[in-house]
This record gives sequence, C-alpha cells and structure tokens, in this order.
Amino acid sequence: MAAPKKGRGSSGGQGRPGRALALILIAMVALTGGMFLSGHTTPRLGIDLAGGTSITLKAKSQPGKPDAINPTNMDTAVSIIERRVNGLGVSEAEVQTQGRDNIIVNIPKGTNSKQAREQVGTTAQLYFRPVLTVTAGQATPTDTASSSASGSAKPSASPSDKETASGSKATPSAGATTQGRAVTGALKKDTSPSPSPSTSASGTPKASASPSASVDPATAELQKRFAALDCSTKAGRAKAGANAKPTDTTIACSSEGDAKYVLGPAEVSGTDVDSAKATIDQQRGMWIVQMDFTDKGSKKFQQITSKLSQQQSPMNQFAIALDGEVVSAPQVNETLSGSAEISGSFTQQSAQDLANVLSYGALPLSFDEDTVTTVTAALGGEQLQAGLIAGAIGLALVVIYLVAYYRGLAFIALLSLLVSGILTYTLMSLLGPAIGFALNLPAVCGAIVAIGITADSFIVYFERIRDEIRDGRTLRPAVERAWPRARRTILVSDFVSFLAAAVLFIVTVGKVQGFAFTLGLTTLLDVVVVFLFTKPVMTLMARTKFFSGGHPWSGLDPKRLGAKPPLRRTRRVNAPTDPKEA
Repeated sequence: MAAPKKGRGSSGGQGRPGRALALILIAMVALTGGMFLSGHTTPRLGIDLAGGTSITLKAKSQPGKPDAINPTNMDTAVSIIERRVNGLGVSEAEVQTQGRDNIIVNIPKGTNSKQAREQVGTTAQLYFRPVLTVTAGQATPTDTASSSASGSAKPSASPSDKETASGSKATPSAGATTQGRAVTGALKKDTSPSPSPSTSASGTPKASASPSASVDPATAELQKRFAALDCSTKAGRAKAGANAKPTDTTIACSSEGDAKYVLGPAEVSGTDVDSAKATIDQQRGMWIVQMDFTDKGSKKFQQITSKLSQQQSPMNQFAIALDGEVVSAPQVNETLSGSAEISGSFTQQSAQDLANVLSYGALPLSFDEDTVTTVTAALGGEQLQAGLIAGAIGLALVVIYLVAYYRGLAFIALLSLLVSGILTYTLMSLLGPAIGFALNLPAVCGAIVAIGITADSFIVYFERIRDEIRDGRTLRPAVERAWPRARRTILVSDFVSFLAAAVLFIVTVGKVQGFAFTLGLTTLLDVVVVFLFTKPVMTLMARTKFFSGGHPWSGLDPKRLGAKPPLRRTRRVNAPTDPKEA
C-alpha cells in the first residue's frame, strides 16, 4: 500500500498547475493591457519594411594628414554618428562602414529622421578663434555669449551697458545688483559692425594690420581671398575656410551669411567641451546652448579671454566657429572662465541639434554626401508578404504533422504556440518605444525559426511521456516522471540556441542583429511557455478521461504505443511487496 500512497503523494505534490497558469495569464493580460494603454499596438518597423533614407558618406582626405582615413578613425566616426542619431530618438538607425572610406547610414522613416540626416555628416569641429577682422554687408543679428565659473544668476544690463561685459570683479551698473552672489560675465557681439581701425572702407584688411610695413605673400593671398569672399551663398560659406588647420589664420563666414571674418589660430577646441545642453533663457526669452569646459579647456578659455580683453574692437572678439562657420562672435572686456553660452537666432530645434553634436563630439574626419537614396516600403512589403506566406506554410506543415502523429496532444501544442505568439507580439510592440527595437525582415525570419524551436520542445516532452507509457505506467505518473528528463533536454537545447543568438548579436551589425535579437527573445519565451503553460496544461489533461483512458485519438493509446500489459503483470509478480503472489 506504501507504493501507491507515495505515487499519489508525488502526484499531488507536483500538482498545483493552476498557479502556473494563473501566473502566465496575468503576464499576458498585463502585457496586452500595457500595449493598448501605451498606444503602440503594432511593432515598430525597420527601414526595409517602413521605408526611409539611405545615405552614403565618403571620407575626405585631410590636409597634412595623408593617413587620416584609417580603420580606427572610420570606426570612431561610425560610433559618433550612431550616438548622434540615437540621441535624436531615431529607431533602428544603421551605421556601418563599407570599403575603405565609405559609411552607410540607414535612417528609417520617422519624426526625427530629417534632423538625423542633417547631423550624420556634420563634422562638428568646434574652435574658439580670435577675430582679427570683421566686416558685414548687412546688420548682424545680436549674438551673446556668457561664461562663469559657477552657476550663479546673471544680472540684467542697463541700456548704457551696450557692447560691454561685466564679470565677477566688475562693478555692476544701476540695472544690475550682485545681492551677495558672483556676477556672471555677459559678452555682447557688436550689433552694428562698421569699418574698424583694422579695416578699410571697402571692408578688406588694411596692410597696417600687419606687424611690418611689407605684406608677405601669405598675408596678401589671405587679403585677396577675404576681399573676394561672398558669404551670401551656401557655396561661398562652404569654401570660406576649407582645408584650414587649427593653427592657421583663416577666413570664415557667419552662419547667417551676413558677416565675414579673418580669424586667428584656434585657442580652444571642441574637445575641451565637457558637455552641452540646449535651454531657454527665461530673462531674454530665447534659446541658448550652454557648454561646460573640462579643467584643461577652462584654463585655455581663461587665457584667451585674458588676452582679448586687452585688445580694441574688433580684436577683442572671439569667434565660435563650428565646421568653419562662425556661430557667434562676442566681445570680451575681461578675463572669464568656467562655462560658456552660445546664443543668437536659435530655434528650439537648432539649439538642440547644436547641443547634440557638441555633446557627442566631433568626427575625426570630414565627409561628403556621396549618395542619398529614398527607400520605399513597397519592396520590403513584398518581401514581408513572401516571408509571412513561407511562415504560414511552415506552421501549417507543423500543425499537420502534430495532428497526424500526436492527435489529441496536438491541441496542447497549438495552445502553447498561440500563447508564445501572443507573448512575442506584445513584447515586440512594447520594446519598440522602450529600447528602439524595430521589426525588420531578418527579425521576421528569426520569429519563423522560433516556431520550430518551440515545437521541438513540445515534441521532446510528448516523446518522454510516451516512453513512460511504453514502460507500462499509467498517464498521470508518466506525465510527472517524463518531466525531469524532458526538462533537462529542453533547457540544454534552448541554452545552445540562446548562446548562438547572443554571440551572433555581439559579433554582427545592422539587420543581422535583428535576427539574433528575435531568436534570443523567442528562445527565452519558449522556456517560459513550456514551464508555465505546456507542463501545467498537460498535468490537467492527464486527469481527464479522454487522455487518461488512452482514447485512440488522444495520442497516448497504450496499444498504439506498443505497451504490453503482461509487462506490468510480470513486474507485479516479481515485486516482493505483493502478498498475493504464491
């Protein structure tokens, strides 16, 4: 009597399948509810399914650096471009090298894809250069820049303070009081440029600006280029400081094209900027970009403002030049250090774009847009349709095989596949806005492959149960004895699949990562479904008459499986605990 009691105890001990089913049901309801509440009821699509823009960037040779185009610089450029685009919230942007000097950028269609395209090739070479000469063809919009060693409040300037700067040691004007706090410096750009002592009436640099009476050929060439410079056109602005080194004296245009400059060698570079952010100045009601310098950069900034504060206009200005264009050129009347602020005719978007490129650093190379291709979703839609048809055919073949071979057990397998499909779909929909996951064609292939992986787990368990029945056990004990053996096999198999997916995700780039991610996700879900759904449902079905009685259509008929009752009677004869055998 002890053996049957032990069997009932083990069966009862294994048994609270309702808890596991309730747990997975709660998870399904929570994920589905979250999907509808978030408004993301469909997975986010990749560029091959949703369409988008593909940009080919070609690296340009650097003056004086014949070996600048190398794998290290190209990989660095890829990393920076990827961070810039992802910083704008663009999903599934693909950035990868092609050949020796090309970078391919695929940007899916989205709300920020236009801004991402504008930033992918922006070199973001930032330099603070002293202004030697400035001339303007029309009124220049007011630009201001401020710097402070602390985050203290700025005083408001009175009208009499125009074109001046006050610092922490300056005496505040009538309209500005310190109130016991350090006063931040406010640097103001000349709002009405006029020919200065260093410029002629025509706006060209005078020879007197040179230390010597004679003009050397390099200075003469610079004067000639400055006189011929037309900043009113985009082409003219692009050619202004082309191929100029940081240590060169060069010419440049304002970003609006209404002023042109002769600039001295760079004193501070973008690498000296620690961070940048776009914010709105509440006092002036305008968007600004705030920059924090590194310790080294702060010292450099202090040195250049110390030198410029002793010069006369316009040589007391420093130009903030981004990719050869002057974003701002404020005047300096005293030594400043700490953080800097760029302001002007910024919109919210332009301020955020500038802060974004400054935060993630300058590209080590300059690039030209070689080709820009618009990818339509039509081709991807056709491929997706073909892939879904292939998946449907594969699923139909799996169903036919399960019904023909496992009969009633096919019902449990199909329910498990349905649960796995619901979990996969809801997670893909939620992972789009959460981590930027986008469904592309390789990811669809990964989901189709997962059908086979999930079905394989069911088959392993069903075959273990059948083996136990062939050994002469009834269904309920067979279900429980088969589970530990099947569980080990399923875990090992899924571990191998997940490991392969993880390695593939790490060592590959682009769309192949979508395949690896989906394969890994569905493999994990296979373990969850088998443990929390398939096994509990099988335990409940074993208690029904249809399955436990060995109905011919249950898939567990002892006669069809080759179980022999004499084998069970023989075991009872040999059992020493049976008192009736004599």
